[in-house]
Amino acid sequence: MARVLVIDDDVTVAQVVVAYLERAGVVAEHAADGPAALAAAAANAPDAVVLDLMLPGIDGLEVCRRLRSARADLPVLMLTARGEEEDRVLGLQIGADDYVVKPFSPRELVLRVQSLLRRAGAAVGPAASASEEPAAAPPPAGGLAPAQRAAGALYDGDLRLDPAAHRVVRSGTELQLTVREFELLRWFLTHPGQVHDRESLMRGVWGWEYGDQSTVTVHVRRLREKVEADPSRPTRLVTVFGVGYRWDPTPSGPGSGVGA
Repeated sequence: MARVLVIDDDVTVAQVVVAYLERAGVVAEHAADGPAALAAAAANAPDAVVLDLMLPGIDGLEVCRRLRSARADLPVLMLTARGEEEDRVLGLQIGADDYVVKPFSPRELVLRVQSLLRRAGAAVGPAASASEEPAAAPPPAGGLAPAQRAAGALYDGDLRLDPAAHRVVRSGTELQLTVREFELLRWFLTHPGQVHDRESLMRGVWGWEYGDQSTVTVHVRRLREKVEADPSRPTRLVTVFGVGYRWDPTPSGPGSGVGA
């Protein structure tokens, strides 16, 4: 079964979160501060983390940064207060995959955690249901060329995404992507040449019907830093101003580059 580390100095909140996760078939462990959380993660690697930003000892942002440094693909869900938008955006920038604003519905939090676990390939117990996850949109008519499928993998120029192995390789070097970055890249590769606004990306990749759309903006920026030769002048993941984002596929073979 999947293991989730719950990091929150509010014992009451932590007990509720742990109880709901365990009821959903997840093994949950609680750490009350930053040092205890880092020690627990090092001693018994979790499959996902629920992280409060306001922690004693070492704050949540630094805990997230250290966890990400140790394991780039560890799913992290932040707990934030309504007035902490700046910290929330910063948390997303340093690697958190998702967030829930306090006060929150424990059921919603469990569904968010289950979604992250499934995307990371972890077993989430009998309470999880594939019906909770939105169905993937069909690929565009005419196939996926030049981004193409081969034995389940997706290719675009020097970029290869392997869903089964949960790996992305660019020019022979494996990229360290978070769960959401991986899913966002897979979405764009399976919908090349199409413009997606932030609302549609939030529904398709995050499975949210509503939420802070700056989450999408931050993840797009982080993804560009990993897949673009020059993130300040993107040629693959481009912005269509006033509309959204589009993946412009490489027109020919690996290493050929992308036209302006």
